[in-house]
Amino acid sequence: MNLKHLRTFVAVAELGTVSKAALRLRIAQPALSRHIIDLEKELGLALFDRVGRRLLLTGEGEQLLGNSRKLLGYASSLADQAQS
Repeated sequence: MNLKHLRTFVAVAELGTVSKAALRLRIAQPALSRHIIDLEKELGLALFDRVGRRLLLTGEGEQLLGNSRKLLGYASSLADQAQS
C-alpha cells in the first residue's frame, strides 16, 4: 500500500468526485482514477459506489477513510520530526 494512493483516496472521499480531487492534488484525472482502482484491487474491496459522476463511500470505504487519515497524519508527523 502506498501513501500516494491513500492521499488520493482521502481527497476523492472528501470531495466526492475524481475531477475535484484531481484539481486539488494537481494530478491528471486518469492517473487519479488508476490510483483508486489499484487501491481497490490491492485491498480486494470496493471503496466507492459510483452514482453518476459522484463517488459515495461504501462501508469499507468509510472505515478505511478514518484509518487513512490517521496514517497520513502519522506520516506527516514523522516527516516533521525528521526535519527538526
